[in-house]
Amino acid sequence: MKIVVSGGFGVGKTTLIGAISEIEPLATEAAMTEVSVGIDNPGRDTGKTTTTVALDFGRITLDSALVLYLFGTPGQERFEFLWDDLLDGALGAVVLVDTDRVEDCYPVLDYFEQRGVPFVVAVNRFDAGARFDLDEVREALDIDPAIHMMDCDARDRESAKRVLVALLEQVLLRRRTPALVS
Repeated sequence: MKIVVSGGFGVGKTTLIGAISEIEPLATEAAMTEVSVGIDNPGRDTGKTTTTVALDFGRITLDSALVLYLFGTPGQERFEFLWDDLLDGALGAVVLVDTDRVEDCYPVLDYFEQRGVPFVVAVNRFDAGARFDLDEVREALDIDPAIHMMDCDARDRESAKRVLVALLEQVLLRRRTPALVS
């Protein structure tokens, strides 16, 4: 089963896939150069020196017949042309949110809503990030109450696991309740 992990630039997509993948994740990272100054802004001083330019890939074997393949999208709008290919055949998506950069989430949320893809929203809690109640984040992003939203720490395997379980529950709920499908 294919799952897409998406969100704005620098939100933690590569980190989440790396935390949960049973294999060394494939990451198509490229060095951020002076050319990207003013275009790729990681926000707070993260020390981020690379960016995903195609995709991230990880794998989780649940049992001998069930494997989750995780595909991380690049976060910059200029790479959105890759998203349709990454989404093709996906069961659903995880949308990571950085509360310091909520505006980066709007195009990502619009993308999945317009395509009727089941998704969950995971607010990645950065150490130095602004803290908001999930209801405040839901309101700021205008997310339907039927969409599952939760806190996460993309660096933590157990937290990443909870996010993926929530997505699988959302997918099953939508399959049982056709009225939720757009």
